[in-house]
This record gives sequence, structure tokens and C-alpha cells, in this order.
Amino acid sequence: MLIRTLSALECTRLLSANRVGRLACAKDGQPYVVPFHYAHSDAHLYAFSMPGKKIEWMRVNPLVSVQVDEHGQGRGWRSVVVDGRYEELPDRIGHKLQLDHAWSVLSKHADWWEPGALKPVVPATADSAPHVFFRILIEQVSGREASE
Repeated sequence: MLIRTLSALECTRLLSANRVGRLACAKDGQPYVVPFHYAHSDAHLYAFSMPGKKIEWMRVNPLVSVQVDEHGQGRGWRSVVVDGRYEELPDRIGHKLQLDHAWSVLSKHADWWEPGALKPVVPATADSAPHVFFRILIEQVSGREASE
């Protein structure tokens, strides 16, 4: 098996070609990893979610990592890790351009809203908070590829 480092351009292409990654955040020294749907544009990963543990934790500690991978032929694979910063895009004055851009980037994909709008098992309540648009500012990216 041959392992090689991906170039920055190859990392960007892998991020752009995929829609699901693993988002890692931490609070009080405890890590938390969860799959999330995203869309890549510029130096950001854009996403949409209902309030919950990951949003709560990222509000407390905005430093996050994202891992995205692809399976290749045989035992081959490609993987990219992003170190970044959580940035919430509230529906308020001063954030309209960023929120509109997030909507535009995400809505290019069919059913973009569905994964972030559904909560497992727990039905929505009248007093629950509205959905959250956010982005991860990509501060550093690295990747590897394994091939036979």
C-alpha cells in the first residue's frame, strides 16, 4: 500500500465533491463527533441544523475539526481533515449577505435542508428554537491518500 499527502487543490476538490463529513467539537475537555451534511464554497463549509448538542458546544468553543473521506478501489481511500472555526449565521441585520450566500450554496443540492431539519425520535415543540445556519471557516486543511 502506498500512502501519499494530498495537495491543497486535491483537498479542496475532495471537499467540494462530497456532502457528508464528520464534525468534531469539544466542551470542557470532552470531544464530540457527529456526521453532518455540508456544502463547500470559498474557504468555508456551510451547514444547516436544528439546535442541539453540536450547536451548543460550538457556541461555547468555536474551534472544530471536520473529516471527509472517500473509499477507493480495493483497500484504497482518500481523507481530508479541516481545522476551522464555527461561525453562526443568524437571521439578523448585519448577517444577511452571509446567510443568503449559505442558502444559495446549500440549495444547489437536492433535499439540502432535510438532514439538518429532522431530529431523531424527539418531536418538535412549540417553544423549540428555530433552525441554525452556520459555516466552518477553513483555517487549515490536510489530506492523505492510500492506494494499492
